[in-house]
Amino acid sequence: MRLGEIVTAGVLALLSIYMMWKSTELDIGYIRGSGPGGGAWPFWLSAIMLLCCIMIAINWARRTSPPSQSTEPVLDAEGRKMLIQVGGGLLVFIGLVGFISMYGAMMLFLFYYLWFLGRHKLWLSLLIAIGVPILFFFFFEGLMRITLPKGMSFTDPFFNVLYEIIY
Repeated sequence: MRLGEIVTAGVLALLSIYMMWKSTELDIGYIRGSGPGGGAWPFWLSAIMLLCCIMIAINWARRTSPPSQSTEPVLDAEGRKMLIQVGGGLLVFIGLVGFISMYGAMMLFLFYYLWFLGRHKLWLSLLIAIGVPILFFFFFEGLMRITLPKGMSFTDPFFNVLYEIIY
């Protein structure tokens, strides 16, 4: 567990540094009359993630976190099972984005995660799986003016209804 904690923190720190560097290809500051530049959110979120990784490394070195004191394996049999189930679900999610849109893939993944893996009630799983993608749609398309992948044209009627609400 101890080795797993520092390796994970190190990998995430390297990814954070890369994302910070890559996001500087776009403007990361505030653009007068327009709002934050295209690289602002990725840059600052990556910077926060890097700070968190540094804090994890400090706690690891001081042995103040429970994982840094543990001699248990990183993944037991149940942990490997969950990693495969969640990782497989994420791979399916990524594969579906181009076909049924980011929002449709998000809807299916949330339902799978909440109902199948989380064993939550059907009504709650459906409510969250349908509501969260719609909220994300209004946030990204309406407020941020960022278009996420829409997938194949058969999803257009659904998005047209939502665009009518925005515009």
